[in-house]
Amino acid sequence: MKVFLIAGEASGDKLGAALMAGLKTLQPGVMFDGVGGPLMQSEGLQSRFAMDELSVMGLAEILPKYRALKARIRQMAEAIIETQPDVLITIDSPDFCLRVARLVKAASETRTVHYVAPTVWAWRPKRAQKMAAHIDHVLALFPFEPPLMQAAGMECDFVGHPVVAEPVATQAEAAALNAEGTVVLVLPGSRKGEVSRLTDRFGAAVAQVAAQMPDAQFIIPTTASVHALVKERVAGWTVPVTVLDPATRDKAAWFRRADVALAASGTVSLELAASGTPMVIAYDMAWLSRIIISRMLMVDTVTLVNLVSDTRTVPEFIGHACQPEPIAEALIDALAHPEKQQAAMALTMERLGQGGEAPALRAARAVLARLK
Repeated sequence: MKVFLIAGEASGDKLGAALMAGLKTLQPGVMFDGVGGPLMQSEGLQSRFAMDELSVMGLAEILPKYRALKARIRQMAEAIIETQPDVLITIDSPDFCLRVARLVKAASETRTVHYVAPTVWAWRPKRAQKMAAHIDHVLALFPFEPPLMQAAGMECDFVGHPVVAEPVATQAEAAALNAEGTVVLVLPGSRKGEVSRLTDRFGAAVAQVAAQMPDAQFIIPTTASVHALVKERVAGWTVPVTVLDPATRDKAAWFRRADVALAASGTVSLELAASGTPMVIAYDMAWLSRIIISRMLMVDTVTLVNLVSDTRTVPEFIGHACQPEPIAEALIDALAHPEKQQAAMALTMERLGQGGEAPALRAARAVLARLK
C-alpha cells in the first residue's frame, strides 16, 4: 500500500507522524511519500522538500510567497499523478493542500483524504462545498464537524483531537519545580509574525499584573523556531521573565504548575485545558488579514475551549481588543475565579475523546476502512 502525505507546518507534522505510526500498526508494509517535517521523517517519510517552505499563515503573509507556493503545488500534483498512490492524505494547511488535491482529482482517480476539517463553522462556509469536488473523505478533530462535511457531500469521521493523547504532567512533577508564588505562563505564539506582534502587548499586560501581584513570576515556553526572537523581544520588558529553553523537559510541568496563562489564540488553549490551567486568550493579525477575516467571521469566539464546551468562560481579546489593560484585568479575575473555566476545560477534554482510543489510531482505522 502506498500513501502520499502532505503536511505544511509543525502541527501537521505531528498529526502526520502519529497517523503514519497508526497506519504501520494496522497495515504492515505500508510505504510513504510526500512532504513532512522531522517527526514524519522519523516515521519513514523522505520529504521531497523542506516543509518549512509551506509554513505561512495569514492572507497578507502569503502574498509575497505566492509564486513559489504555486510552483510547489504543481510539483506535488505532478508527483502524485505520476506515482499513483492508493491514497493522498493532505494534513491541514488547506490553502496549499486543497489546491494540490484539486489538480490531482482533475487528472486521476486517486482517493483523497483531508485530515483536519476546515473551519467552515467559523468563516467561509462555502469552502465545504468547494472541497467536496476533490476531497473524498475528511478526518475531523471536533465532534460538531462531521454533519457539516457530510452535508457538503464528503465522507467524514470524528477521530478525536490529538491533545487528548498528549502526556500531562503529574502534580508531583509540577511541585518538583519548586516555584513559589503565583506562576503566570505567557505564550505569545509559535510563529515569528505572532511573536513580533504580540510580545510588546503581552509584556505591558504582565507588567500590570506584576504591579498588583508582586509575588508573581512569569514563564515563557518557546519552540526552537522562535526561541531567539522571544528572548530578544522580552529583553525590554519591565518585569523579570524566564524564557524556557525549547529543549527543556519541564514544559509540561510548567503547564500543570501555572496558576493562569496568557496565550495567543490556537490549539494551545486545548493544551492548557488538558493541564487544567485557566487562561486568557489574546491575538492580533497583520492589518490586512484582520480587516478581511473580521468581516467574514461567523462565530462570537475563536477560543477552542469555548467552542467545544459550548460556553464562553475563557475571556479573549482579538484584533483591536488585544490591549494590555483589559488583558491584565482578565488575568487577575481568572486567578480569583477559576471554577467556571475548570468545568469547561474538563467538558472539552471529554468531548474531544479523552479516555478512548488514541486519535491517530482512530484516524488510521478510518482511512483504511473507507479505502476498502
